[in-house]
Amino acid sequence: MNNIINSNYWLRQARRDGYAIPAFNFHNLETVQVILDTAKSLESPVILAGTPGTYGYGGSRELLHMVNAAAKERNMQVVVHLDHHHDLNDIREKVRLGIRSAMIDGSALPLQENIALTREAVQICHAYGCSVEAEIGQLVGQEDDLIVESVNDPYTHPEDAKLLVEQTDVDSLAIAIGTAHGMYKEEPKLDFERLEKIASLIDIPLVLHGASGVASRDVQRCIDLGIAKVNVATELKIAYSDALKVVLKEQPGVNDPRVYNELPKAAMAKVVEDKIIMCRSQGRL
Repeated sequence: MNNIINSNYWLRQARRDGYAIPAFNFHNLETVQVILDTAKSLESPVILAGTPGTYGYGGSRELLHMVNAAAKERNMQVVVHLDHHHDLNDIREKVRLGIRSAMIDGSALPLQENIALTREAVQICHAYGCSVEAEIGQLVGQEDDLIVESVNDPYTHPEDAKLLVEQTDVDSLAIAIGTAHGMYKEEPKLDFERLEKIASLIDIPLVLHGASGVASRDVQRCIDLGIAKVNVATELKIAYSDALKVVLKEQPGVNDPRVYNELPKAAMAKVVEDKIIMCRSQGRL
């Protein structure tokens, strides 16, 4: 599956040159086609991210083959990413299938346990040429079937982040600076000073989760300070579902998915285009 690559080169280049790689959560054929078509038209690298729930819903092997076939058809390379995975055996099985980018999420664990879990994930994944993203600092909100209502300390401590990177050989690091999963009830206040401190201590690419609904100017400031990967999930789902509701309401007799998916796909394409431009990743291939 030579169209499926790891994220190392793209993320390192992005951090060096002051842009970010957008990572969109995908769920089905429609999202794969929209994301890849829009990325290709804008000449942008792109990451397709799936949570454990997504891989359980679609089947890991089927989803991977679908993305690989779509990428080959478009003469593209793409990163297929394991988003917010916790189980090492699950990661191992998916990496053996050909996935080459994995996130091990030990953010809910005490620091030393997070380090130990991340180190083991790195050993498993690097043996297959799979890049590894870790997370330190926990975001509130809902991601897949994981709901975090509150945490005692939701921010990443710079020195802890430095220690985790030094002791694990991880490839990228997701940090918590005030974003959350899902949509925001009010504009989030991001801790740019904290991000700047973390970036001064760590030379690997940094990742911003919970970017749906964050103002573009704030995301771009994060990119200027060292963020090299920006995750978008909820906005894409909302764009699809809202447009589908309109179609089904206005055309209650429609029953052909080729017809009722047309407007939802266009709505998702607009989100993907906007996020690629926000990340400044257009024209980077």
